[in-house]
Amino acid sequence: MKTLKIGIMNRDAFRQRTLQIAKGEYHPAPDEPKIWFDSVETMSQMLSTKNLELLKIIGERKPQSLGELSAITGRRKESLSRTIKKMQGYGLISIEEGPRHARIPIPVADSFEVKLM
Repeated sequence: MKTLKIGIMNRDAFRQRTLQIAKGEYHPAPDEPKIWFDSVETMSQMLSTKNLELLKIIGERKPQSLGELSAITGRRKESLSRTIKKMQGYGLISIEEGPRHARIPIPVADSFEVKLM
């Protein structure tokens, strides 16, 4: 798979950076992070040991639905769905539609590189 670059930047600096990009005053380098957290704590919550294990299971077992993932992990489907939605929001997981509208989680990366800004 691939390594996902993650950045940590406080909200004010990130807002300023976003405005500069929108105005054409700043052009992100291709090797800059694509996923940003506003603190180490926020990143730690999203990339907790439990969630990293979840990503590993998804990558290895390739469940074809959230129900199947729930059965594999023993986690409640409702709780799992919320976690997957948050991970998708941060770009850590993509969701493909499967048969019968099943939501198939796909990990975006199998390793992470963190850059503090």
